[in-house]
Amino acid sequence: MADDANIRYSDKDLAEFKVLIQEKIKKAIHDLDLIKSAYMNDGNNGTDDTSPTFKAFEEGSETMSKEANSQLAIRQEKFIRDLKNALIRIENKTFGVCRVTGKLIGKERLKLVPHATLSIEAKNMQQ
Repeated sequence: MADDANIRYSDKDLAEFKVLIQEKIKKAIHDLDLIKSAYMNDGNNGTDDTSPTFKAFEEGSETMSKEANSQLAIRQEKFIRDLKNALIRIENKTFGVCRVTGKLIGKERLKLVPHATLSIEAKNMQQ
């Protein structure tokens, strides 16, 4: 490799990661839409004619599932934002460079977690 200042993935590698990330964003947006539609449709579970005890239980679990859905939606939105930030790093050609060590993050890690900004080495140092 050249000197440390020029460590980065090749344009070919960056193009491959870009496609991978765009596919993940598309799927993540689809999943977010599903979470949001489940949240919207939680209102009526067809328990109008059931016993009052069961109905109270249902309403309690409905509140819990709305909270759980809300948390899922928030996590999914953050995931999408992280992926979009990874696309910006691809455009800047800084994608895949650990923000702590300055070394390249392994390709296998980036394929699994394409929005990663830390190498395994840096992640382990944080613990």
